[in-house]
Amino acid sequence: MEPIFKKKPDDQYEQLTEGILEIISGKEFIEKLNQSYYRQQPLKIKWGADPSAPDIHLGHSVVLKKLRQFQDLGHRVQFLIGDFTAMIGDPTGKTVTRQPLSREQIEINSKTYLTQVFKVLDDDPEKIEIRFNSEWCRPMSFEDVIRLASKYTVARILERDDFSNRLKANRPIELHEILYPLIQGYDSVVLQCDVEMCGSDQKFNCLVARALQQESGQAPEVIISMPILEGLDGVKKMSKSYGNYIGLMDTPHDMFSKLMSISDALMMRYYALLWDSITESKDICDQVRQDQLHPKTAKLKLAHGITEQFHGKELADEAQTYFENRYQFSEEVSYTTHALKPGEYRISDLLVHLKLASSKAEAKRMVQQGAVLLGQFKQETPNQIKQFNYLISFQHGEHWLLKYGKTFLKLAIEL
Repeated sequence: MEPIFKKKPDDQYEQLTEGILEIISGKEFIEKLNQSYYRQQPLKIKWGADPSAPDIHLGHSVVLKKLRQFQDLGHRVQFLIGDFTAMIGDPTGKTVTRQPLSREQIEINSKTYLTQVFKVLDDDPEKIEIRFNSEWCRPMSFEDVIRLASKYTVARILERDDFSNRLKANRPIELHEILYPLIQGYDSVVLQCDVEMCGSDQKFNCLVARALQQESGQAPEVIISMPILEGLDGVKKMSKSYGNYIGLMDTPHDMFSKLMSISDALMMRYYALLWDSITESKDICDQVRQDQLHPKTAKLKLAHGITEQFHGKELADEAQTYFENRYQFSEEVSYTTHALKPGEYRISDLLVHLKLASSKAEAKRMVQQGAVLLGQFKQETPNQIKQFNYLISFQHGEHWLLKYGKTFLKLAIEL
């Protein structure tokens, strides 16, 4: 029988702890990796997401990429959809009570989650287990809830920053919000997970899970927290609630353009957290800081690379061409005006007629290189001409802008 693991525990540890924010604890983790290796039993790695909105975003992908590393090393991911806890609403980071979602809203959002996470995770049933916490939470009786609540103190719950800050500001804390960390922690008890992945803002809930596992006679889970990715505003964390996110299901054009809209400083952060190669991302950022690489060039590379991760190279190429065309045509450009009679023209004939190309062969070559753009004058997104025999019809009174290489020409269609 072929062994499950191709890397030894120490090598696994080195790879899995690269780029993380914190681990609780490193000693426990290496012990679990050793036990897993010598027993040839994969570790169970839990990650949960509440379907509070239909989109999973790039902030989630920071954790998802680490989960994929676990899968590739031979371990098993437990992807938990918090369809029950979503009805409570995670109070993490909230200064006011969060409105619970209806069951109907949750079901709609949950359906989209699997399609999205499998853009990063391996969908092999041997490498991932999909669970919903309504499986065990909904059947619980009131007695069960009381017994669960008896395993943790109010004082420890109120140590959470968001709760303590609300108390100081005299803002209300609803009783159901206090139950949220307990229910999330109970998920780990039911799943008997070995490791839980989270963002740094979920650390408290994971600590509750460790305590509840110990109360239940289980070995406490190792907590691995990942850095929080800032949203498009560069200030708040990327969040569906804040509307500052890039969804994994965004179109290639939207994903590319949103990434191009971030600040140069935020670009460095995105390279650090989203780029596949940490060494390469550091090298690119160093080149920008030392003025060896223009920030716009680096940002184009970032936007293309991330769009390619989720949509493939061909769509990423198209998104970049679309963006660059729109950008170029929206800028002030120097052009000369040329009068042209109405009618139908093949693009190759037109380029020769306008003396932009010296021959049809040259025109064909430029078209194949993607160097010919044509659109209505002041049109936001002109078309890239992809066929050298493309037929275009010009009507009297129209104005077009033609780009040939670096040359811009305004065509005024006159009788």
